[in-house]
Amino acid sequence: MAKFLRESRIGKALSDRTVIYESHVRAFWNTARYEESDKMIHSVLRKKDDKGKDIDVEFKFGVADLRRVLDLKDSDNDPTIMTERLAKGLWCRMGFTGHINGKMTKTSFSKAYKYLMHCMVHSLSHRKGAYDEISDYIMNIITSLVLNGRYNISQVFFEYMKENSQAKGDRYIMYPRFIMMMINDQFKDLPKNNNDIMDLRNMLT
Repeated sequence: MAKFLRESRIGKALSDRTVIYESHVRAFWNTARYEESDKMIHSVLRKKDDKGKDIDVEFKFGVADLRRVLDLKDSDNDPTIMTERLAKGLWCRMGFTGHINGKMTKTSFSKAYKYLMHCMVHSLSHRKGAYDEISDYIMNIITSLVLNGRYNISQVFFEYMKENSQAKGDRYIMYPRFIMMMINDQFKDLPKNNNDIMDLRNMLT
């Protein structure tokens, strides 16, 4: 199963070992805003200039940037919704023992697929917790991978990021590894401190 995931189109998103610096990710979410004019999320980060002074720099990205950096191999033409019949038919083939119209949980699937569910939920979910429950879009990603179907994973991830950027008050530090990968793609010289590293491990070693 691990080999299947590494070689899939979400292999990089699952296994990339980017070091995450909490202050940069927090700075991103604290200042993140979505601009409809260019359909990008904009933010402000801080770095040193040539004279060692702190300066603010604009950071922004859109769906296409997310797709390229995470190497998700999807396209704008791919759907963001899988048919319910297709997804539920796959559940049954995967040994699902729960109620077909109820919640999907990792424990409701056969042993062979629990590891798959575990990796997907912990690596790709936008939630703070409830890691035993499998959301619809995670199941859609799994369905597209197992059946080799098309699914616009990039757009789905971006929509949750957009929603978080529009939230009022404190924002949840969503997708810290993905955000750090995006930051690293645009800025190679941000300050990095070992005491600032987030202890977040990927599911595939």
